[in-house]
Amino acid sequence: MLAPKGNHILELGSDAVRFEAVSKLTNVFYDDANRQVFSVRSGGTTGVVVKGLLDKTSYSFRMLDKGDVMSIKFSPDKKILSVQRGYKSIEFINFNGEPDNLEYSQSCRVKNMKILGFSWTHVNEIVFVMDKGIEHFQVIPEKHTLKSLKMYSVSVNWYVYHPESSLLLLSSGSLCNTMHPFQFRPGSAYKLSKFEIDLPAAPKTQKVSLLERDVSIGTVYNRTCIFVLRHQPRSAGMPGAEIAIYSMMKDGPPRKTDILRLDKSGRFAINVIDNIIVVHHQASKESMLFDIQIPCDSDGYISEHTSIVKCPIKPFMIKIPAMPSHSPTMEQEIGCELYSPNWVVFQPNIIIDPKLGYLWYVVMNNDPIIDIIKDKCLLIDFLLLRKNSKSLILKVCHDAILPGISLPLFTLASIFDKLNAVYKHNLDLQKQDPKHSPQNISTYRPTMMVDQSDIYSHVFSVFESDNTNHRFAVSVLLEYIRSLIQYQQFVPHYLCKLLINILVQNKQFYQLHQFLQYQILNDSKQLVCLMLSLQGVYPPAYQLALDMLRRLQNSNEEIIEVLLSEKKVLQALSFIRSCGGVDNLSAQKYLAAAKQTADPRIFYSVYKFFEQRNIRLRGSPDFEVGEHCETFVKFFNNIYGNASFDGGFE
Repeated sequence: MLAPKGNHILELGSDAVRFEAVSKLTNVFYDDANRQVFSVRSGGTTGVVVKGLLDKTSYSFRMLDKGDVMSIKFSPDKKILSVQRGYKSIEFINFNGEPDNLEYSQSCRVKNMKILGFSWTHVNEIVFVMDKGIEHFQVIPEKHTLKSLKMYSVSVNWYVYHPESSLLLLSSGSLCNTMHPFQFRPGSAYKLSKFEIDLPAAPKTQKVSLLERDVSIGTVYNRTCIFVLRHQPRSAGMPGAEIAIYSMMKDGPPRKTDILRLDKSGRFAINVIDNIIVVHHQASKESMLFDIQIPCDSDGYISEHTSIVKCPIKPFMIKIPAMPSHSPTMEQEIGCELYSPNWVVFQPNIIIDPKLGYLWYVVMNNDPIIDIIKDKCLLIDFLLLRKNSKSLILKVCHDAILPGISLPLFTLASIFDKLNAVYKHNLDLQKQDPKHSPQNISTYRPTMMVDQSDIYSHVFSVFESDNTNHRFAVSVLLEYIRSLIQYQQFVPHYLCKLLINILVQNKQFYQLHQFLQYQILNDSKQLVCLMLSLQGVYPPAYQLALDMLRRLQNSNEEIIEVLLSEKKVLQALSFIRSCGGVDNLSAQKYLAAAKQTADPRIFYSVYKFFEQRNIRLRGSPDFEVGEHCETFVKFFNNIYGNASFDGGFE
């Protein structure tokens, strides 16, 4: 699906790092571990300027010019500078804001070995990659020396290192497709099982080998993935290039798990942004977005994915000196060439244009995607896997129930199930001990949680308008309540209140009665209060509320107060007697309530009820002084005397 023009999903971050561009005198190097760019200017002395995205601190210093710099990097703590000028040794300089005067170096311990490059694996630990093996060193800066920790012998064509996972991948073999992975831990290096990468089909006369530029490593959904670009011409019967993903396994060699169908040929580059694999295509000047967690075609072993969205990067304006310029401070803005042949792409989301002198983060805006993905269930799957997507999820749900553009009920039910399944999963994870129940990396689940209050406040608020189709509203609310129950989630009282109000406003009393009688709605004291408030328009609501209170535990006092508020004093006493709490009753409270009814029969029955209780407890009908019933005794004697009324307290 193509994104509409002017509604950009991808853009180059505005906080770009500007550096001195590549020239005859200046070389540019990028350290992907520290995400720093080095501008190295030669001539007499070597001037170095270091800038980064993560660490906004920039460094500017000079070194003695001992030859062309092939590679330059800081240690992870920025306290040691490492420089490669040849194939025989690496030089080290202690660094504290500026380089130390004393340099020290480490050469290959085995003669005739050629150093292809190096990578810092941890603080004060470095690995040399040579054409015949690797060697892991500990750097001891205070002694200006290195200590060998481990050495492995293997023929090496080229290598790729992934700082985030400390994974080193060595290429060997005549076709360069035999891979030797090494995993680094502080003080240790582990050789993992080697594996072979499949090469694309080619004519017998053409020898195809795997190139370093076609292999990269990234992290997607907590998995360390090896991306392999397979070039194939796009023609009849040939789908064009594809990216094979080899996933690192805990109990074996990396295995091919996914294929991304590009349906194009030419030059490609890969970024990973918020677990989305972004494949940039130079010729078409567009990017393809892949989500390997979204349902797709699979044979049970390998999943094949097509792009969710194809979109260009948003145009980016850069400032250059005005031409002609009478003032060196004058600048003009011009459009940056996107998908330039000069671009160099690094993981996870870095793009560098060394000739322009710009380093960018690629950022992704999910807002336009909600109008591009038409399958709303698929859209919810996608958004649940994204960071900071709650507002978009709620917007999709809100729009899905708007009059005139609402989705079918079965689609809404599926969306509710997806939201509640994720919510339940994350609640279960929170209850588990993370030490004993780690999240399995092969079964990554989304962490974006949308709860009942979110749905009520931002989605079901639609139902409060006057033009709501009440039948549709009731059906939607019931589906959501059904989904909550299915995923063992609590149905909050405010959802029940909304449903009941819609039913009452539309005089759907029979349906309301059924929901309450068969306990489709959760019993709660808040719901009891609501039902009691409705007895004026629906008298049976009173009895339904009372029945609900009886089902609730520890609700005896509330039931009594409800009965007294309705002037049903005799029913209150009957309920208390059934619960066995007569002996401790306050006679004053119930006599006062009976008097307020203005019904002489009720007062007489209540008065005689307490006289009988007094006889049973103390052998006398008289009230004790502490019960403060003197006014009621006087009222009884003045009004009733010795009169007898039929229909005493039952």
